[in-house]
Amino acid sequence: MTKFVKSNEAVVMGALYAGCELYFGYPITPASEIAHGAAKWFPMLGRVFVQAECETASVNMMFGAAGAGKLCMTATSGPGFSLMQEGISYLAGAELPAVVVNINRAGPGLGNVYPEQSDYTPAVKGGGHGSYQTFTLAPACAQEMFDLTVKAFEMAVKWRTPAIVFADGLQGQMMESVELPEKELAHPDFGDWAAQGEARTRGNLVKSIFLDAAQQEEFNRHLQDKYAKMASDAMSESYLADDAELLIVGYGISSRIARTTAEKLRREGVKAGVFRPISLNPFPREALCAVAGGRRIMTIELDAGQFADDVRLNLAKAGLGAEAASVRMVNRMGGEVVSVDDALRAAKEMI
Repeated sequence: MTKFVKSNEAVVMGALYAGCELYFGYPITPASEIAHGAAKWFPMLGRVFVQAECETASVNMMFGAAGAGKLCMTATSGPGFSLMQEGISYLAGAELPAVVVNINRAGPGLGNVYPEQSDYTPAVKGGGHGSYQTFTLAPACAQEMFDLTVKAFEMAVKWRTPAIVFADGLQGQMMESVELPEKELAHPDFGDWAAQGEARTRGNLVKSIFLDAAQQEEFNRHLQDKYAKMASDAMSESYLADDAELLIVGYGISSRIARTTAEKLRREGVKAGVFRPISLNPFPREALCAVAGGRRIMTIELDAGQFADDVRLNLAKAGLGAEAASVRMVNRMGGEVVSVDDALRAAKEMI
């Protein structure tokens, strides 16, 4: 079945197909259509929609629902995402699966409702307290807003961690065709750890507190070991990269600009290719290094360089210091989007 929908609506459809049972949310532009769609479709399908009084309430309601073994989600934009950071840390500390969708708007402060990727650091590195991580996915089209929402629930359940779907205001408002599958995913059994108010789970305890320092350290080591294993599920995509002399790296909406830029450069005789991280955490370091060796690298991003710094860091950690040093950034901020002409000029200056 094919639907022509706004990408924000595709998120709700993906959540329903993933088996999400509860949506807790507070509307905020440019993510409001997610709450609107959930308010309409969740009750129609026997699921629960709760209009929370604020974003802080939303994320803490998710803690309770996830602790009871229910698949749940929320969606927001920058200011609301900031308010959720403590709750996301609590979800990570209790090892609870939940999904948060962040449709990034311009900031800081109230900013405006136009697209940015400036929430990269809190979305990818964990903006709350403690040494925790989330599984963070970056869709590039309406179909992936659906598909990667489903994937976010899958990864949240597999790794018992909060998962982030990280997009921007332009993506959220775009309308494109989305192909829907025939069946939703089977609901997982959380009886081995959830507190579900029945005899089978009576001995389960959901907590994030360790009053003994040695136990707290042991738990943190357990978390870091889990995060290291998450690298096995890193996702990426390469385009025209096999013989590229210039590698353009971007994610989300920026990756679409990167593809068009590479195609235009090819028509002008410049061998350009694209690398797109689909999972921002775990970052697909091995896949990046497989196509980055010996090439000049340019990032396209809608922030102040947070993504370029991460590309440099991952290249340097893999021993590609020369490539890391060559990374050049093309960026816009404040809701302005990098144009193909901007990217072409920067690429030509590099070569």
